[in-house]
Amino acid sequence: MKVTSRTLADYLYIITGSLITALAVTVFLNPAQLAPGGVSGIATILFHIFGWDLGTVMLVLNIPIFFIGLRLFGKQYGFRTLLGSMLLSLFTIMWTRVFGEGGVLDYSKEISLLFSGLYGGVLSGIGMGLVMKSGSNTGGTDIIAQIIARYTHLSLGTALFIVDGAVITVSAFSFGLDTALFAIAVAYITTAVINKVVLSMGTSYAKTVFIVSDEYERIGRFITEDMERGATLLDAKGFYSRKSRPMLMTVIPNQQISKLTRAVHQADPLAFMVISETYHVLGEGYTPMEKIAETSDVTQH
Repeated sequence: MKVTSRTLADYLYIITGSLITALAVTVFLNPAQLAPGGVSGIATILFHIFGWDLGTVMLVLNIPIFFIGLRLFGKQYGFRTLLGSMLLSLFTIMWTRVFGEGGVLDYSKEISLLFSGLYGGVLSGIGMGLVMKSGSNTGGTDIIAQIIARYTHLSLGTALFIVDGAVITVSAFSFGLDTALFAIAVAYITTAVINKVVLSMGTSYAKTVFIVSDEYERIGRFITEDMERGATLLDAKGFYSRKSRPMLMTVIPNQQISKLTRAVHQADPLAFMVISETYHVLGEGYTPMEKIAETSDVTQH
């Protein structure tokens, strides 16, 4: 694999993002008993109930989840995703050694819970957003949600909501309802910041992209071969020039949109791109069409 400045930047995003996310979990979320979903949320619950080491639990849970995703989804769960999930666990262990298990705030004061939720959510969003800008993720419940979406009629966004909601529900029984409500707020803050960091765009789980470029063949091959996503070639006509030009249309998950944008710019700096939110995608690689059809049949009956 050719190492470029862009590749080095992507790995820097993964390392820095994992470092920041681990800091948020270690210093703010875990000491405050905030479990806003994810493997880190599960690890937080197990830490406070059984005393199990936070980073070690995250590592033990992430590795089998990663290999299940690799087996089911193939190359898209490659080295970068494994690196992101392992670094998150290792940095969590490191920050625990530095700051201890009690964090940096005095939790005898009620306002400390508010500060933990606010700063923990913001830092988590920044860290996870940086990792996603590289086209990677930190594994965990993202993969579980994609497995659920693949074998049920649920969309990816709904599946992720259910998985993280289950973690928050367990935290309500473990730490109390008030702490669980704070965890929901943390999840919202984290998602909002991730979207700002990745693309400053909404909250859907995918983007529909239209691309007009003279290099459409090169860009189309990149989408289908390198990104392993489908692309459709459309006939478009300029309103003023009345000239026909090919236009590419594709649907890309959020974590891959930065990768596509960079590739299009490298292929053709004069390319024209339109990127819009996509809340539900039916078909191969996303929510199976037959699942929606089955649901519609049941509803009609």
